[in-house]
Amino acid sequence: MAGRRAVGRDVHFYLSSEPDKPLGGMRLNPSVTEENFLSMLDILIVASGPYRVTLRSSGGDLMSTDDALKPGHYDIRPCSRRDTIAVTEEPCITRILSRTITGRDDIFRARVRERDGKCVITGTVNVKAYRDDWTGFETAHIFPVSVSNEEYFVQNGFDTGINSCQNGLLMQSHIHQIFDAFDFSVNPDDGYKITCFDEDPFGIDGRILDRICRDPNDKKSVPDELLRWHFRQAVLTNMRGAGEPSFEMDFPPGSDMMGEILSGPEAAKRMEAELFSRLNGVSFG
Repeated sequence: MAGRRAVGRDVHFYLSSEPDKPLGGMRLNPSVTEENFLSMLDILIVASGPYRVTLRSSGGDLMSTDDALKPGHYDIRPCSRRDTIAVTEEPCITRILSRTITGRDDIFRARVRERDGKCVITGTVNVKAYRDDWTGFETAHIFPVSVSNEEYFVQNGFDTGINSCQNGLLMQSHIHQIFDAFDFSVNPDDGYKITCFDEDPFGIDGRILDRICRDPNDKKSVPDELLRWHFRQAVLTNMRGAGEPSFEMDFPPGSDMMGEILSGPEAAKRMEAELFSRLNGVSFG
C-alpha cells in the first residue's frame, strides 16, 4: 500500500525556508531520543555544512542527549546562509517476505537455530528445540536474497555467501514478517537497541538484541555492518517523504497473487524481487 508509512506520523521535519512542505517524518515510539533522531536525520539529510534542528513549538534546538524526543514539527536550518540542505536520493531496496522455495539453505537455517535457540528480538526461547520442533520460529536474512550480492559476501569472509549464518537471525514468525518490512530495526551504534518505526503491538521497542547472536568471541556472530545496513534501510524506508510502499503478503489459496502484485505499488521492482527470491531459495523455518 502506497503511503501507509506516513499515516499516523506525529513527528515531521521541514526545511526552515519551506515550513509547509514536510520532507518526511516518523511515528514516535518511547525509545527514540533526541540523539537518535539527529542521527537518523544524518542518514536522510545531505548538507554542505552544519545545520540546526529546532522544535517549532518551542524554538529550542535539539541536542545530542538521551532526552525523549517530543512529537511535533521540526525545522532544519543551515548554520550558514551559504550552505545547502537536501534530502538524500540514496535508493532503498525492494524487500519481500522470505519463504522456503528449495532446500538450498538448509545449512543456513540449521546453523542459525543452533546458535540462537530463541527469538533474538523478544527473547522467547524455543522450548521444543530438543525435539527439533521449530513451529513459530523462522530464520530471517538480514541482507535479503532478493538483492543477493554473493561476491560481496565472499570477499568479506562470509564462507557461505548470502546464506552464511552471520547474515541470519532467529525470530518468531510474526516478528520476522515485520523485520522484513523494515517496521523495526536494530541500531548497533546505540547499544543494539531495537527501534520501532511503526506501531509496536508486540512490545519490542527499546529492547536490546539478544547477546547470543552477537557474541564477539563467536566467529558465527552477526557483524555490526549488516545490522547497520538494515537500520539505514529502515530509516530511508520509513522516514523519507511519504515513505516507501508496503506490500500485501497474505495470499490465501486461490487468490490472484500475480494480479495483486501487478496492480500494486512498485510492481516491476516487486516482481523482480519475487523472481530473484524464487531462483535462489530462502529460508522459512
